[in-house]
Amino acid sequence: MTINADTKIAALVKQSPGALEAIISINSKFEKLRNPLLRKLMAGRTSIRMASKISGNALQDFYSKLEPLGFEIDKTMRRDGHKEKPAVPAFFNILTTENIVECDVRPIIDANEDPLSMIIKKVKNIQPGQALKIVNSFEPAPLILLLKKQGFESYVDVIDNQKVETYFYKTTNNAVEINVTENIADDLDSCIQRFAHKIQTIDVRELEMPRPMLTILNSLNSLTSETALFVYHKRIPVFLLPELKERKFDYRIKEISDNEVHLLIFKG
Repeated sequence: MTINADTKIAALVKQSPGALEAIISINSKFEKLRNPLLRKLMAGRTSIRMASKISGNALQDFYSKLEPLGFEIDKTMRRDGHKEKPAVPAFFNILTTENIVECDVRPIIDANEDPLSMIIKKVKNIQPGQALKIVNSFEPAPLILLLKKQGFESYVDVIDNQKVETYFYKTTNNAVEINVTENIADDLDSCIQRFAHKIQTIDVRELEMPRPMLTILNSLNSLTSETALFVYHKRIPVFLLPELKERKFDYRIKEISDNEVHLLIFKG
């Protein structure tokens, strides 16, 4: 799991139970987190940045304790916890209003719906020299990863905590082809039996985007040729699938219901 100053304490503890003791060891003020009731009230509302201010400890004190537990530190964050402003690419300076197609997905996500189908339709209609501007409340890392392989340059402009504008500039005529039906098969159960008790399980159904994909990719680092990763997801992770192929992973998908998908990932 990749973390930064805005990661909540509850997310850390959920990912790794050892994170609780690690945080308590930083400062005695955090002893109250041992109380289950207080922990439930505080951990979900308190970020690493807030905990740093409460205790007077530096963010690096938290990172030093959490990194040995397997957490990866977001290297794009400065020591004060603020994100570094990326260099402005050349394409951004030549864009005109007429060449920008804007798509604000915040209302769709706020309604707990998936904006993927709308984004894909808009992406397919973008011509070389045009840019798709996605307005969101976070940096769409999976989308950046996917469209880079399709000939798009990107630029992320963080306006504030609630608004992030990501520009995707098309430089080639490569078409975006995403096959969501591939590897949706009936042999998921037989694949599970193949790996017997050598299966790691994660549940990303309650995670906000883009954390599901990032959490899955992070978990793949520990897989061997004899182990598999079983994922509880609420939708087919379309942006993840091309990346799995790129990394030479095989997978099986089974749709259980409208809001539940099972995914098994293993080395091909």
